[in-house]
Amino acid sequence: MKNKMTTILDTENQRGLLNRCVSEEIVLTEKLSSIGLEYDDMRYASNFELKIPTTKIEWTDDIERTPNNIPAISFFAGAGGFDIGFYLAGYENLASVEINKVFCETLKHNFPTKLVIGPPDYSGDVQERQAIAQVLIEKLGLEAPFEGVFHGGPPCQPFSIASNQRFSKNGENFKRTGFDDKEKGNLLFDYIWFITKFRPRVFIIENVAGFMELDKGKQLSKACEIFKEAGYMLTDPQVHNLADYGVPQARQRFVMVGSRTGHFVFPEKSKQHTPCAEVFTKSLNGVKNHETRLHKAESIMRYMELEYGKRDKLGRVDRLNPAQPAKTVIAGGTKGGGRSHLHPYIPRTLSVRESARLQTFPDWYEFKGAIARQFTQVGNAVPPLFAYKLAVAIKQQFFGNSQHQTGPTNVAQQLEMAL
Repeated sequence: MKNKMTTILDTENQRGLLNRCVSEEIVLTEKLSSIGLEYDDMRYASNFELKIPTTKIEWTDDIERTPNNIPAISFFAGAGGFDIGFYLAGYENLASVEINKVFCETLKHNFPTKLVIGPPDYSGDVQERQAIAQVLIEKLGLEAPFEGVFHGGPPCQPFSIASNQRFSKNGENFKRTGFDDKEKGNLLFDYIWFITKFRPRVFIIENVAGFMELDKGKQLSKACEIFKEAGYMLTDPQVHNLADYGVPQARQRFVMVGSRTGHFVFPEKSKQHTPCAEVFTKSLNGVKNHETRLHKAESIMRYMELEYGKRDKLGRVDRLNPAQPAKTVIAGGTKGGGRSHLHPYIPRTLSVRESARLQTFPDWYEFKGAIARQFTQVGNAVPPLFAYKLAVAIKQQFFGNSQHQTGPTNVAQQLEMAL
């Protein structure tokens, strides 16, 4: 085998190799291997060096956890974005409610001592209100008022713009159904039922930006009325760009916080957005969930001609611009994995781990299930860094006199001890 360093292809030789693979029906992986190369040795035709802003990523791996006695319960937990953020902020995550079996496997794998109310032991369906409430009462002794935090985001597909872009505008599936969706549209009010039943000191509702536009805001107004009648003070319903809070990704999300004891003030926004470049220069040695897709030569031929930030219209994937926050990491439907973006420096789609880093998941957090399901988990999640900043602000504003802290704990070490 030839020395790898002497066989790096220039643009014209790379085009020639790809054309030969197409014309002679040669498998690209086999051709690359025969000359001592791998997919990650491929390059874009336009690969000039950009001026990258100096703002550094706030890696959740580096957060030192200081435990406290503030309890939290997660609804619609998904892959655990909220759970991680609150865990890193020191909260005691008592339970996670989740209906998807694979997502539950991820939660149990990473938090083996936490109660996961979902398959195979429980249904995890919040529409079964009394059954879920009974589990919370019997297993945790939960009662009202709950002096802790409920956090959750009812499944977003009925409200999502991205999910409807998969359909023709002339098709019946294109129109967002929102609260009229029989399976998911009214899960918000199931979540509200738990909040009004157990009366947590603080709650969070998170959803896609389109959540505010459905039914001309009537359902959201109804929800706010219920909360106010129950004695909750609410933040103004609004959409936040999570890039404003240090997430290296443009991600528009509806977030509302309510409390029985005061008005919540959101954390201070970052002075400037964090570019995504550092995600793609950090070592991937030894990390989990980093299997990359083996593209055909025809796909690489299209990808390699893209400029920074441009889209491959056939595959509907975008080459990321490393000098900016990444475009939104999306999930796709629950029956199909989301499509990832294109690496800014290598003409291929991202791995699950690279997408997870854009979502600010720590590298110690491992996703279970098939790769398509892993992408779904990552794309659906609340970025843990944003959840962490919310959790810290909530702790400071509403639990300042009730903390019993111990010394800092390294998260990775604590996880290893638990396993």
